[in-house]
Amino acid sequence: MTPHENHQESEIGKNLETVRARIRAACKRAGRDPEDVTLIAVSKLKPYEDILEARASGAEDFGENYVQEMAAKMDRHDSSENPSSIRWHMIGHLQKNKVKYLMGRAALIHSVDSVSLAEQIEKEAAKRDLTVRVLLEVNAAGEASKFGFAPDAAGEAAKEISALPHVKVLGLMTSAPPTEDPESNRGFFRELRILAMDLAAKGLIDTGDPEFRGPVLSMGMTGDFETAVEEGATMVRIGTAIFGRRDAAGIAR
Repeated sequence: MTPHENHQESEIGKNLETVRARIRAACKRAGRDPEDVTLIAVSKLKPYEDILEARASGAEDFGENYVQEMAAKMDRHDSSENPSSIRWHMIGHLQKNKVKYLMGRAALIHSVDSVSLAEQIEKEAAKRDLTVRVLLEVNAAGEASKFGFAPDAAGEAAKEISALPHVKVLGLMTSAPPTEDPESNRGFFRELRILAMDLAAKGLIDTGDPEFRGPVLSMGMTGDFETAVEEGATMVRIGTAIFGRRDAAGIAR
């Protein structure tokens, strides 16, 4: 038995294939191409070894919520012998004083939730002559506990942020309310897709990026990703269904 075959039979490998099958089924129901949906394995609060296991089973995109944890995992990966290619996604709330640690390292920042954060990204990117790809976070359900632009404020924010020369807005992200019934979030996902198409039509979302097909719609998690795919998600952020439940103890943020 080869190491790869062993990984494929691991719990994480089995979970990945189950999630992929569910994505394919949702795409079939919606008449979509599964190739248009990127699966982001959310590895927050999970050990680096779990990332290696998922990578060996074909996962290429990994999402992290905390800059310090993400940087430590990126450092460990970069210093390993013959590191496999990984696209790292910052999906959690990003503080302005930590932006500099992601420059040139995160493939995509999903959680730009204010114009001032985008301006900080612009400042740090300009220092390094980089272009940083971002998504605007939209608080689709208007939850007081969550960050993000109100849907009716996203257009004005997109206008300001898309004018920044070193920041490229590729689409929108939302985290719908936790639910036992995914159907209850369908309207939020549909609203985000309509909003993204409108902003793209106005030239406020870049749809010509060679790496990420736009407009990017990052929406859907373990509890509701199939509904999100049916409503047009191009990225789903799956943690628990791949890696199992998390223990927050001892993890630096």
